[in-house]
Amino acid sequence: MLFADVSDSTRLYEALGDTAAFGNVREVIGLLKGITEAYRGRVVKTIGDGLMCAFPDADAAANAAADMQRQISQRPPLASGKSLTIRIGFHLGPVIQDGEDVFGDSVNVAARMAGVALAGQAITTSDTVAALSPQMRESLRRLDALPVKGKTEEIEVHELLWQSSSERTRTVIPGRMATPAVPIDGLCIKLTHQGKELTFRDTIYFGREAAGNHVVMADPMTSRRHAKIELRGGRFVLIDQSANGTFATLGSGGEIKLRREELILHGSGVIAFGHSASNPGAETVRFACDLK
Repeated sequence: MLFADVSDSTRLYEALGDTAAFGNVREVIGLLKGITEAYRGRVVKTIGDGLMCAFPDADAAANAAADMQRQISQRPPLASGKSLTIRIGFHLGPVIQDGEDVFGDSVNVAARMAGVALAGQAITTSDTVAALSPQMRESLRRLDALPVKGKTEEIEVHELLWQSSSERTRTVIPGRMATPAVPIDGLCIKLTHQGKELTFRDTIYFGREAAGNHVVMADPMTSRRHAKIELRGGRFVLIDQSANGTFATLGSGGEIKLRREELILHGSGVIAFGHSASNPGAETVRFACDLK
């Protein structure tokens, strides 16, 4: 099962007006229907500004999701100057068919994946990944384990990397200026968390899950495996892997929100997980990149 819908359609209608917005949404729905049929799927029904589709296997759904995102990304910008985007969730599992409609737990999980997805993303479950061909599996990356309504255990979610390899990871660099490269053997990062000072020269993980080289967070807005800092090419890079985002402040600059994006760290600053560091009671980590 696959759900796809237009991202932030409320603002779209506000920005363009009902007639123009509806025209754009109708074009998108038509495009998505055509792609669904091209990958041996069928549109079960349209729901608001999106649709629900059924596919014969996991690879067909994944290929359709990737093609949907690619073709939508190639559309020209709207009159407002912004680009229309979609979000997709899909999941493999048994369903109950009633006429042309389908019901069941698998439908609910697929809908939940679409709700988790950000604009321009396609999200699926570990069960679906396990059913994919080895070649298709290479286009997925694990994000996190999330609670799903009606499920006693969290579900592992994965992102389908539909972009070309050069576009897959977006690195955010403040001021768009590269920080100077530093010899790796002379670089360390110092962290302060709940009064405890830690020094690392390798990858550090942040989240609610306790593990080696892991800074364990108690904040309920933090994911089990929320983010990590890794040493790459002489620079420390903060990588968000969460559902709620990671918030970083470098020096005296403004706070930067990362949503499955990367940020090159330099100097010193503050990192918050799941919500802004300015929120009352926010659990934060202070960092300082130092040379020895």
